[in-house]
Amino acid sequence: MAWARRLGLLLALLLPVVSASTPGTVVRLNKAALSYVSEIGKAPLQRALQVTVPHFLDWSGEVLQPTRIRILNVHVSRLHLKFIAGFGVRLLAAANFTFKVFRAPDPLELTLPVELLADTRVTQSSIRTPVVSISVCSLFSRHANEFDGSNSTSHALLVLVQKHIKAVLSNKLCLSISNLVQGVNVHLGTLIGLNPVGPESQIRYSMVSVPTVTSDYISLEVNAVLFLLGKPIILPTDATPFVLPTHVGTEGSMATVGLSQHLFDSALLLLQKSGALNLDITGQLRSDDNLLNTSALGRLIPEVAHQFSEPMPVVLKVRLGATPVAILHTNNATLRLQPFVEVLAAASNSAFQSLFSLDVVVNLSLQLSVSKVKLQGTTSVLGDVQLTVASSNVGFIDTDQVRTLMGTVFEKPLLDHLNALLAMGIALPGVVNLHYVAPEIFVYEGYVVISSELFYQS
Repeated sequence: MAWARRLGLLLALLLPVVSASTPGTVVRLNKAALSYVSEIGKAPLQRALQVTVPHFLDWSGEVLQPTRIRILNVHVSRLHLKFIAGFGVRLLAAANFTFKVFRAPDPLELTLPVELLADTRVTQSSIRTPVVSISVCSLFSRHANEFDGSNSTSHALLVLVQKHIKAVLSNKLCLSISNLVQGVNVHLGTLIGLNPVGPESQIRYSMVSVPTVTSDYISLEVNAVLFLLGKPIILPTDATPFVLPTHVGTEGSMATVGLSQHLFDSALLLLQKSGALNLDITGQLRSDDNLLNTSALGRLIPEVAHQFSEPMPVVLKVRLGATPVAILHTNNATLRLQPFVEVLAAASNSAFQSLFSLDVVVNLSLQLSVSKVKLQGTTSVLGDVQLTVASSNVGFIDTDQVRTLMGTVFEKPLLDHLNALLAMGIALPGVVNLHYVAPEIFVYEGYVVISSELFYQS
């Protein structure tokens, strides 16, 4: 049912979005997340508690008298969730049930206050997905309030009707909550699915172990695996597992997500192996400000002017043979790229000939952001681009002069290309329709922390 699906996803906010061998990510759901689920979970819970009450059979007379009873309304006045250290989550709810008793000669309305208590334990399935189970479910009800202007119903009959209603609720409400939990498990099983990163790459989050529960949060150890053409990106295993310190990020946030150096290294290796970082930089030959032609290059390198009497287009083939490196220091994230740049010019027969090649080192500032469910980034160049001549077919090259040209024709296309890739983002741990809201990002030594509110879009 749709309402079961929605409530299942709401309850899934409390539970692992997690993974498989060595944790590279830690997700903490804090008390504020429970408060949010308590707030938005009342309406779905009310619908879940709309159970069917069978007829009451009155055996007091000579003839069996069946009495129809229907729930008119369920109002959940209070829903409170709390962590149970070392166990899971406790649900406490208070609801008022309004019943209509169709008895002769006049129908009767009853209001029955009910309190529910359910303790949920979170474990791990054989396929390393989270599994939630109800360990304790109790119902407490008080005396019903009667709305009967005629006062024609006997007190003895009312006592029997109330006893019948309470017995039905004791059986059905806990069963209804248990069914909801089974719906939660169906949704949690989808958390191991693949999320696209690029056209040929995906990321998968899965559980490493059973969540750690304290009185303040549930901590979920997550393994993120990136795939390229269906094959996992494998880095050497770090002997030191990632451990997220207790007091990091923003106090009072709903979620605290820790991303290790390992995750950044995997993402950059994926970009390098896929060839996404490679690009060809060209210019418009007849443009007045085009510097990517043999005439402009010949003013810096005499041999180029000697070989090309007419202006011919020049292409910079940028290839990333070495994996980019992310460096995470407190309040500072940087990237280092080491592209190999081959400079080619079109010959008279339309083929391209290699003029020279450069080993380049580019240091970039990395600014991280979160949009809904994705971690994104933008970069800017730090300092000067470092150039070393790798080979030359045009004699001596003055790297200081070439550096000026590269700063003009190389840096902006490289940044535009890299920032477009980083803007695609990488999916963070999450469940369907759940977004990160008002995130704050903190860079620490060797890891990044995201503190965020959560928003469930039904």
